[in-house]
This record gives sequence, structure tokens and C-alpha cells, in this order.
Amino acid sequence: MGVFASTDDPESTGHEQVVFCQDKQTGLKAIIGIYSTALGPALGGTRFYPYASEEEALADVLDLSRGMAYKNALAGLDLGGGKAVIWGDPAQIKTEGLLRAYGRFVESLGGRYYTACDVGTYVPDMDVIARETRYVTGRSVEHGGAGDSSILTAWGVFQGMRAAAEHVWGVPTLHGRRVGVAGLGKVGKYLVGHLVDDGAEVVATDVNPQALEWARTTHPQVSLLDDVSALVAADIDVYAPCALGGALNDDTVAALRAKVIAGAANNQLAHPGVEKLLADRGILYAPDYVVNAGGVIQVADEIEGFDFERAKLRATRIYDTTREILRLADADGVPPAVAADRLAERRMAEIGRLRAIHLR
Repeated sequence: MGVFASTDDPESTGHEQVVFCQDKQTGLKAIIGIYSTALGPALGGTRFYPYASEEEALADVLDLSRGMAYKNALAGLDLGGGKAVIWGDPAQIKTEGLLRAYGRFVESLGGRYYTACDVGTYVPDMDVIARETRYVTGRSVEHGGAGDSSILTAWGVFQGMRAAAEHVWGVPTLHGRRVGVAGLGKVGKYLVGHLVDDGAEVVATDVNPQALEWARTTHPQVSLLDDVSALVAADIDVYAPCALGGALNDDTVAALRAKVIAGAANNQLAHPGVEKLLADRGILYAPDYVVNAGGVIQVADEIEGFDFERAKLRATRIYDTTREILRLADADGVPPAVAADRLAERRMAEIGRLRAIHLR
């Protein structure tokens, strides 16, 4: 099969396990990070991306898998946090053989890690991976899966945004608000639809010309800007980062005119301390791993036999979770990101402790 290496050094990474996978014949180079199984098997998507180096790929999988543990905890799931990255350009090296080789590595972990879609991987890819492992979610409807998890990701972001709007403006709606959406990909396009239906004025941008053409055709009322910098500096009420992580850095925070940030992108804070910069400027940040949990709720539902309405009801509760986090943040005098971390850590500690009760 190839090279399989694992490290179990929580002192250096904070993770339970980090696995390096390689199959030279197919060109597979992957890393699987399992941050925590305190609440159950780790669940998180597989990102297929042309990283500049192995170090960059490793840093991404460590950040993303930690975020998944917190996301799953606050989503009320009995699942831990994990993530995987495949290092390479999916347009160049993605093949059936590579995906199936990756599936063999997932299977070798014996159910400690369930995978799903992420950047660069799609529902058909999960169907291929599932030919080698049982531990796959986000499969096609034809194969008993939930289909496109972007649908409930966007729905959950919209619910979190509603809660943030209520916290700032007193009403749980984006009606009459100007919302800037950065990224019109798998999630952003559905989010735009919810915002338009809610009566919001939408401004958007994307690096992909096809995504911009989709917006012109599908939602001609949406205003399109040249790039993210222009969107950030625009006169908007809400900023929704829906592309890759690190969208919120010192320069972005300084330029922002929005009063609320709520988007689908993972790991939006470029470095520790950005949440304080936002708070100091009076900008309400709805933590990304809280509001974008709809997708993981959708694919997690697949494990017990997928029911869309049940999954959508669970994703709708992101509104209540976001409200509670914002309330706790105000009560404790801390940024919402800190309040969210505390709530997630409390659940992982309290429920994880039950593993000490041994069953015969």
C-alpha cells in the first residue's frame, strides 16, 4: 500500500494522533489529524489542495482538526474532531486509484476517523473512497448518503447570522441590511439565496469568473465587486467570509465597516488576538465553527440513517447556540470566540469524563 506513519505526541501537537499516508504509485500524500475522540469518533472532511510544502499541509490539518472538535462539540454531536488533507492539485492528480488508496488508510484507523467532503473533494469522491472504507459520510443520495452538505452549511450560517443581527439590531432578520459575501462557491451561493429571500441587499465577490457569471444570471439584484479588498472596505452591515481561512487579519479588521461578521469559511481568524481587535472596534464576530456547523450536522446525520428534515431541524438550532454564546460573551466580558471555546471545552470535558465509567 505504501508508507503509513503515525505520531501520538499530544505534548507537541495537542492531538491524539497525526497520521502521514503515502502511496507512491497513485501519487497520494495525505495527513489525517485526530484532535479528540472525547465525544466519539472524530469526524471531519478531506481537503484536497496544492500546498506549497508539507509543513503548510501539516499546519492546516492541525488547525482544521482542532476546529472540528470544537465545532462538533457545540453542534451537540456525539463525535470528536478530525480532519485530513491530501497534498496536491486535484485537477492534476485526483484519480480513482488515489482516492481508493486514501480510503484504505481511513479504513486502517478502525473507525477512529470518519471523513467527508471539504475544499477540493465532492460527493462523487466520497462514493469512490467508500469503496474501500466504511467510515465515510457526505455520500450521494444514490448510495444512501446525504448529498451536498453545502446546503445545510449555508442554512446554519444564515441562522447564526440571524442571531448576530438580533444581538446587534434587536431583530433576527437581515431584511434591509447590506451583506457582503466573499466567495460564491459551494456554500456562498446557497447563502446568497437565503439572504435574498430574507430581504437583504447582497454585495459579493469571487476569484472565479464562472461564480460571478452564476450570480449575474441567478441573482441579478446582487452587486458584484472586483475583489475581497473592495468588499471589506464597502459600506456593508455584515461581512460573510465564505472562502478559505485567515480572512480576518490586522489589515482586514482595520478596513472593515461592517458591524457583524458571520461566514462559512473555517479558521477565519488569521492569528490569536484578532478576536480582541474586532471587539475593540465594536465588531461582533460570530465564531466560524459555530455558525458553519450545518454541514457537519448534515453528514453526521448520515451515520444514523439520513433524514433531511431531522438534520435541518438540528442545523436550525445554530440560531439558539449562537444566541447563547453571544449572551455568555456579554455576561463574562469576553469576545464571542472565547465564550464559544469555553462552552465547547466544557462539553468535551464533562461528556468525555464519562468514558471513565467502564461498561461490561
